[in-house]
Amino acid sequence: MSFNPSEMFSLEGKTAVVIGGSGVLGGVFARALAGAGAKVGIIGRTPEKVEAAVGSLRSSGAEAVGAVADVSTRSQVEAARDRILEAFAGVDILVNAPGVNSTTPFFEIQDEEWHRILDTNLKSMFLACQIFGAHMAERGQGGSIINISSISSGPPLSKVFTYGISKAGVNNLTQWLAREFAPHKIRVNAIIPGFFPAEQNRRILSKERVDAIIGHTPMGRLGEPEELAGTVIWLASDKASGFVTGALIKVDGGFSAMTI
Repeated sequence: MSFNPSEMFSLEGKTAVVIGGSGVLGGVFARALAGAGAKVGIIGRTPEKVEAAVGSLRSSGAEAVGAVADVSTRSQVEAARDRILEAFAGVDILVNAPGVNSTTPFFEIQDEEWHRILDTNLKSMFLACQIFGAHMAERGQGGSIINISSISSGPPLSKVFTYGISKAGVNNLTQWLAREFAPHKIRVNAIIPGFFPAEQNRRILSKERVDAIIGHTPMGRLGEPEELAGTVIWLASDKASGFVTGALIKVDGGFSAMTI
């Protein structure tokens, strides 16, 4: 068997949807998928950001379309799916990358914050996997779903209680769906990033916490968002990762390999 890396990692003829594709990490995923040849649909909450992300992809020569949605609301996810399917014949790849965080101390967490974080980080992934997964199953051509988890999913990190619980749920959802979707040739995997300078991290990471994280990371630095792109392309490609499903892939500079 011969190996041609350019063919193995090509996504020509595929359509990818990136939920959260107008954010820092999601934007990197969208550009990487487009660079590998995929048509890209971006779903985000803020119209201006979605428009800018789609415009950036189109200016680079990619085929792209955007949809604005609160992805924790079923009807809005369904409408976003329909908008993308109007532009493209079908969806082959789904990247779930929404996320909100908070450092509220445990005894001060109120119901509104609990539901907002769980709805955005976990319920939205359930809805997207169900709605787009059903489309993939009915289409009968397989597919790849990539959920973005977090290093806080376990063992738990301090200061991000609700976020950590939501991401632990993402891990369980991923592995459960890998078994459920396998008969449809739909692979479901999760990427567990370590610490990257995304928007939500910039808001919650003090200098002292960054220093502690770097001190616990063998590579001695934070990750760059682009360093997640290769893992996304690998998991998106049936040729490169066709026997990979139910995997929780850590991209964390060795953070999770360290103890004291």
